[in-house]
Amino acid sequence: MFTSLELTGRVATHVRLASELAATLHPAAAAAAMTLRNAARAEGFDLTIVSSFRDFDRQAAIWNAKYQGERPLRDRQERLIDPATLDERGRVDAILIWSALPGASRHHWGTDIDVVDKAATPADYRPQLTAREFSSAGPYAALNEWLGENLHRFEFFRPYTVDKGGVQPEPWHLSYAPIAVPALDALTLDVLLEAVATSSMFGREQVLARLPELYARFVTNVDQPPDQAFLI
Repeated sequence: MFTSLELTGRVATHVRLASELAATLHPAAAAAAMTLRNAARAEGFDLTIVSSFRDFDRQAAIWNAKYQGERPLRDRQERLIDPATLDERGRVDAILIWSALPGASRHHWGTDIDVVDKAATPADYRPQLTAREFSSAGPYAALNEWLGENLHRFEFFRPYTVDKGGVQPEPWHLSYAPIAVPALDALTLDVLLEAVATSSMFGREQVLARLPELYARFVTNVDQPPDQAFLI
């Protein structure tokens, strides 16, 4: 389905710009996302994609900025961490709580989207994609509930719903199962190893030394879609 370069976001030959969604996605995921958005609109939500395809270089830029302390690091309770208090191992662990390894982001596949309800977004407010926003007291509480009840009808699921000791729960992160599930199967440890080894990401040697552990904890340690029948 994907080449190793596509799986790791180093080329974009598998994705297209879906202008009506203002997002770059795998064509099959884009079609499903349109159907999902239209259904949400009928229920009063303005489901807006705030993140779609992200290539390797963009993921590496996010990673490097967090590694250097140019972007905030947060713990599992979303509290700020002073990067000066962390050694190399600690920085890698802290980044991975909320951000994927370059080469291992599900956004590389064009199957995954981060969404908010634009209709519920306060004026002059920029969504932060935090658990608070999707909690019962947050602006996206109603969308969160609707997605939980309806995602499966559109072949999407949430890969991060509970804390398994890897990536923190991300209620805004939706994954198109028919493409994403086989993509994860194809993203083997060897494929990821080659992508990381040839990169210029900070902390690379630390990551390579621990890659089997990090792969098991932060890449494959995800929730599965509730219905396997529609997977190809």
